Amino acid sequence: MKKTHGLAGCLLAVMLAAGPALAEEVAAYRETQLGLYVTASEAYELMQDNDRAILIDVRDPVEIKFTGFAEPTDIHVPWVLADRDHFNADAKTWPMVKNADFEAQVRAELEALDVAEDDPIIVMCRSGSTRSAPGADAIAEMGFNRVYSVTDGFEGGKLEAGDSKGVRAVNGWRNSGLPWSYEIDPDVAWRPVE
Repeated sequence: MKKTHGLAGCLLAVMLAAGPALAEEVAAYRETQLGLYVTASEAYELMQDNDRAILIDVRDPVEIKFTGFAEPTDIHVPWVLADRDHFNADAKTWPMVKNADFEAQVRAELEALDVAEDDPIIVMCRSGSTRSAPGADAIAEMGFNRVYSVTDGFEGGKLEAGDSKGVRAVNGWRNSGLPWSYEIDPDVAWRPVE
């Protein structure tokens, strides 16, 4: 069974700066329809305990190239992609756009792995909110009923103080001593639909 920042971040920052009412909406955005959540460590433990558990990484491929990849990843399909054709001079970055093929690509990968409706599916992004939660919801809407969002994502949270303040070095897959690498499994690496 098992194979051996952009616009969303800007939106989150704007909502948090706008005050408590919008901050509550941001927290709700982390919520999923099924209400199933795991930390990166819990996700890894679930995968060790259940060989039918599937890990899906929904980050942009360029992000993975520079931050690393969880070694036991079964499927890599980005929820959003950097639009490299449209640089936003005001934001000083490329906008993120939804991967229009997300649902079809994930469904095809899940079918290829013969994933059952009640098999655990674990969805992970960078920090556990703006991509893993909606990605998990899209997969749940396909009829899968055990879809978890990794609450601390691959990189985890930011340091609150010190010389490295703001660096993502708190929890998350990479900071929890879980197996990861800068090398990406060619059999798992996402490829755009042609």
